[in-house]
Amino acid sequence: MRDPLPRTPVGLDGVVAAETVLSHVDGAAGRLIVRGHDLETLAGMPFEAVLALLWADLLPGSPDAAAIHTALGRARLRAFDLMLPRLAATEGLSPVEGLRLLLGALGDGEAEPHAVLAVAAVPVFVAGLTRRRAGQAPVAPDPARGLADDFLTMLRGAPAGAEAVEALETYLVTVADHGLNASTFAARVIASTEAGLFSAVIGALSALKGPLHGGAPGPVLDMLDAIGSEAAIGPWIDDALRRGERLMGFGHRIYRVRDPRADVLKGAVSRLRGAGNRIGFAESVEREALARLAAAKPLRPLDTNVEFYTALLLEALDLPRDLFTCIFAMGRMAGWTAHVLEQERSGRLIRPQSRYVGPMPAASVRGAA
Repeated sequence: MRDPLPRTPVGLDGVVAAETVLSHVDGAAGRLIVRGHDLETLAGMPFEAVLALLWADLLPGSPDAAAIHTALGRARLRAFDLMLPRLAATEGLSPVEGLRLLLGALGDGEAEPHAVLAVAAVPVFVAGLTRRRAGQAPVAPDPARGLADDFLTMLRGAPAGAEAVEALETYLVTVADHGLNASTFAARVIASTEAGLFSAVIGALSALKGPLHGGAPGPVLDMLDAIGSEAAIGPWIDDALRRGERLMGFGHRIYRVRDPRADVLKGAVSRLRGAGNRIGFAESVEREALARLAAAKPLRPLDTNVEFYTALLLEALDLPRDLFTCIFAMGRMAGWTAHVLEQERSGRLIRPQSRYVGPMPAASVRGAA
């Protein structure tokens, strides 16, 4: 009997599972479009302005950047109040696990718009978790500050410099949305069941926790640690390629050319050069890696991806490596919430089919019935 289901590529490659106005990833051209804007044009905008763009027509009244700035400040205060009695419960958990637990405190009965509270809560929770781990008291939010500025202030206990705030804001904007990646798809599946926005974004965070999705920037720094010096770059890369090892921060599942986010973040990182960081060393590693990859794999385009300069930027901001996935979630929460709102409007349960490849019952058993 003919199988009625068409063959599905492993990993759903090439399968269209949703229609969206939010973002488009053109892997062949190395282009990321967010609501009609190329990423490069968004990179200098405040994070709140990008939220206004993503949430346009999805939140009541389509609030502008100024209104979102105000709403996020108020919501950070609410998140801080929710966090304080629950911080002790995060003892012994990793930062991602602690963030997941605290996000569970956001109940469906909250008066704040859920998308606003979800975005506002992440910087408050991550700063609080980090300070508790260091034996320091949490710092209350300042609702007058922008989200990136307030996060660094809550984390450090003192205002951050303008260059640091600008670099972090550029990062948050750059990773705000990126098509139907694993965590965003997970969020849309959960949203399609009408489980609620908080359930959907917690599911997205759980998907991001996996090392094949959100855990790559840390290993980039591990690679730089292993190389160690300028003189060792070439021999180390040659040896890694001979062993068939992957060079962290190079190549991407979607992009067949350079990841546009890498160029945006490289510009942000360049403004942080100095102060004892190793940006210059990493740029040397990038040059040698690209040259050797091109020679070793001429038919397989492997260019710099977003994780390479993410690692450098977050390290230059003195953020611990085990926070990197949480910082990624801080930016991507913008896209997750927008996709959840968009999916909820469709009112359609996501229910794909699977192909059964297991054994069939024996004919004699069926006949005996």
